Amino acid sequence: MPTLDRRQFSPSAARNRGPILAVLQRVLPVDGLVLELGSGTGEHAVHFARHLPALCWQPSDADPAALASITDWVAHSGLPNLLAPVCFDLAATPWPVAAADAIVAINVLHYSPWESTPALFAGAAAVVPEGGVVVCYGPYRRGGAHTAPSNADFDEWLRSVDARFAVRDLEAVETEARRCGFGLEAVVDMPANNFSLVFRRGGGLGVRA
Repeated sequence: MPTLDRRQFSPSAARNRGPILAVLQRVLPVDGLVLELGSGTGEHAVHFARHLPALCWQPSDADPAALASITDWVAHSGLPNLLAPVCFDLAATPWPVAAADAIVAINVLHYSPWESTPALFAGAAAVVPEGGVVVCYGPYRRGGAHTAPSNADFDEWLRSVDARFAVRDLEAVETEARRCGFGLEAVVDMPANNFSLVFRRGGGLGVRA
């Protein structure tokens, strides 16, 4: 009997994985452990682990269906640097790793309650070393306004799905990061009106207001 393939496929993941990888190649350490939060289907984890072979990639998610998909993507890839996923919710403690050289969160902050944002940076401060990075990808409001009409429509849809979800204000995210010792090193424009925010522990804390 054929084995059930539980892999999920996301068209948006296929579209954005290349541009995101280009950012990660610039900002992630040469080697070490990367914890990916909210790995979703697992397609990003496979793509990044394949193209960053010196890094050990630890995917995670809280959704059972996502964990099943990631598990099968990991098995299908056969990549030695891609670990089995761990079940983890940002609201939970302790974190699934005692130490990580970097953290990546793709489309996480807007698909979770606001409390997940301070929880992310507080947890990161406990596991990421000085100089380590947190990369958050997704849509963000800037200066209290959406950066495109499509993002305003997306924000309205998010709130209809769950009143706790929303496109976050970049400045509010930066405030929480700074509170936990992470400076905003770069805001990278991405396709489809998204941004990659690169936070570095101890970086730029005396520069930005």
